[in-house]
Amino acid sequence: MSAVTAIKSKVSKGSVLAQAKGLLSALNLHWAGVGLLALVNLYLLAQMGFLWHAASNHNAEAMARQRIALKTAGIAAQPLRGLDAKLARATEEADKFSRQRLPASDSDVAGELGALTRNQAVHLTRAQYFHAPVLAGSAGELTEVRIDATLSGDYRPLVQFINSIERDKMLFLIAGETLNGQQSGTVSLSLHLKTYEQGAAAQDRTTAQGEAADAANGGPER
Repeated sequence: MSAVTAIKSKVSKGSVLAQAKGLLSALNLHWAGVGLLALVNLYLLAQMGFLWHAASNHNAEAMARQRIALKTAGIAAQPLRGLDAKLARATEEADKFSRQRLPASDSDVAGELGALTRNQAVHLTRAQYFHAPVLAGSAGELTEVRIDATLSGDYRPLVQFINSIERDKMLFLIAGETLNGQQSGTVSLSLHLKTYEQGAAAQDRTTAQGEAADAANGGPER
């Protein structure tokens, strides 16, 4: 009986060990699966983090580009802001300049030159007017008037006359000047001027203004 009991005991122990080994094998497989799933999850989390970081950087760069584009567009549009008001103001200033400083006719020019010569006590002995259109056919059409004038008088009054014509309310541009004579006594001045009359040019012509100049000076020079 003891031998049989011993054999049964050994068989029973062997079954327990086999069962234990089976359980351990199943447990190992379970933990191995859990570990594999954990590794897969870590990999997926790492990939998600990488993609999120890349997307964040891409979005930041895109937003930076958009900000730069908007700022550039704003700078480019700056001169155009209030353009209507600027154009209206520029037109008003141009009209005011034309009214105040541009003559309407040759007689206005001759009258202003006569007043300047009287103020400086010099004589305008001859003046010729040459006309040419400017901006023909446009709303801002003008007539360029070139004046070749000859004056006489003392040196100092003639110099003062040149200064006064440069500062005159009527627009005069000095294109050239020649003083003939000494600084004492009577001196002759050849003066080339430009101004602009409002409106279209008349037929191109040369107009002698000697008589008008003499009248402005108080009569012909003796």
